[in-house]
Amino acid sequence: MSAAQKVQQHPMFVQAQNKVNYHLSQLDKELTKYPVLNTFEQHTQVPKTFLAIGTAILLALFHFINPLAAPVSNLIGWALPAYLSFKALEHSAQQDNVQWLTYWVIFGFMNFGESIALGLILYYVPWYFALKTVFVLWLQLPDVRGAQVVYTTVLKPVLTNVVGSTRAVVPTDTMTAEGLRDRVNTATSD
Repeated sequence: MSAAQKVQQHPMFVQAQNKVNYHLSQLDKELTKYPVLNTFEQHTQVPKTFLAIGTAILLALFHFINPLAAPVSNLIGWALPAYLSFKALEHSAQQDNVQWLTYWVIFGFMNFGESIALGLILYYVPWYFALKTVFVLWLQLPDVRGAQVVYTTVLKPVLTNVVGSTRAVVPTDTMTAEGLRDRVNTATSD
């Protein structure tokens, strides 16, 4: 018996191989939900699990090539959510609509902040785009609903304070000039 055969018959190797096969079959079950991947598998005879794993590895490698990190990160943050947002609009499931609307609000705020201070961010956080990609994937995951967590814990309190303070400054009811003078006098006398 050769050394390679001994390694392949070792209980730890067999156990690891069984775990890998189990996870590949679970991934295959999840990927069968997408008809595009099923069609790809039929036409190319390449298993869709290998396509998904290869794509993930390729995107991870692109993160190591710095000029490609920003476009890849934005592509990951845009492509799948855009597709799933379109599907949510077509199927009118309230929970999906809330998830993707919340995601786009958070993603928009992130990109706006990034456009203002990218140089500063990259100076202090060298692996920013890799971290951003992981964060964006967490926002997208339907099991954890990261976008809703960020919205309710960070963005909603800030926006509530901003909207609440603007309502105090600008009254919504129609008012006469005399009523406005009275309000100004009472506000300045306190």
